[in-house]
Amino acid sequence: MTLLSDYHYDLPDELIAQAPLAQRSDSRLLCLQAEQRQHLDIRSLPTLLQRGDRLVFNNTRVIPARLFGHKASGGKLELMLERITGKGTVMAKIRASKSPKPDSIIVLESSNRAGEPGPSISARVIARHDDLFELAVADKGEEDLGEFIQQHGDIPLPPYIQRKPDVTDVERYQTVFAQEPGAVAAPTAGLHFDAPLLAALQQAGIDHSFLTLHVGAGTFQPVRVDDISQHVMHAERAEVSQTVVDEIRATKASGGRVIAVGTTSVRSLEAAAAPKGKLEAFNGETRLFITPGFKFNVIDAMITNFHLPESTLLMLVASFAGLNNTLAAYAEAVQMRYRFFSYGDAMLVLPGIDKQGT
Repeated sequence: MTLLSDYHYDLPDELIAQAPLAQRSDSRLLCLQAEQRQHLDIRSLPTLLQRGDRLVFNNTRVIPARLFGHKASGGKLELMLERITGKGTVMAKIRASKSPKPDSIIVLESSNRAGEPGPSISARVIARHDDLFELAVADKGEEDLGEFIQQHGDIPLPPYIQRKPDVTDVERYQTVFAQEPGAVAAPTAGLHFDAPLLAALQQAGIDHSFLTLHVGAGTFQPVRVDDISQHVMHAERAEVSQTVVDEIRATKASGGRVIAVGTTSVRSLEAAAAPKGKLEAFNGETRLFITPGFKFNVIDAMITNFHLPESTLLMLVASFAGLNNTLAAYAEAVQMRYRFFSYGDAMLVLPGIDKQGT
């Protein structure tokens, strides 16, 4: 039995990056292969990868998903959009002193006001599903609920960033290739890539593909069970097109490697391959929970940020790199003052001998 405590590590608060660096590609890069570790920077990627390799990016776009408001009874609340489920309907997390009950009305207000009352919209609580509330626009004559949130909400910075979002975050908490709106958290491994780095990779013969996974607020949901096999993974919508499938097949046929950029790309590709053990086009929700012992069918390496202790993302990385190797790398990153989490530094994980954590 694998325990949650197996994935604990100590992290000083001052190493949690609170803001982005001046340039995206200023980030440091820890290269991990089995027990070997190198300390480089993200601009080293064109020399670390090989001609014919293929990077797979997540092109989801973060939407302004955080709004404030109040219940009809007057109690204040904060809403975090999880996903848009239809015209006028959404799933969201709600923080309030007392959770709103089904069939109650809440009022959401513009977060982009400048001291004056701004637009608002009323929503009805349809049902509660664990931590999520299903909401629908209360008045059929009002505008689309999902559109209102996107137009008037704030960029939803992660809870460990202890400041309000500013104008810098509108651009920097978004990849340069973000295209498909729908995420409430950034695919952070992609934040390190800028136009010069992408051009350098292309010049080195390293191509890329784009898939889409809309990162939900559930990505920050803690694991609440000691036996991680009992954890129920949150659902996220992913799309891997036939074009991407064909590009990956061609890469592998010519001897190239598939490098997933971010845990979201890993989950998308492996979910698309899970039913038959080989990659096929996929468009739907996935609850794939990758833990040690998982058989990777698609990826040959990954680029990822440094993740929270005891998180499902850390478990995914450990499943590929080996638990002991991963924790040793994290301990060294702490010692060398790497920057952690969303605005932090990166790690390139190349295949090694130990993938079971022994």
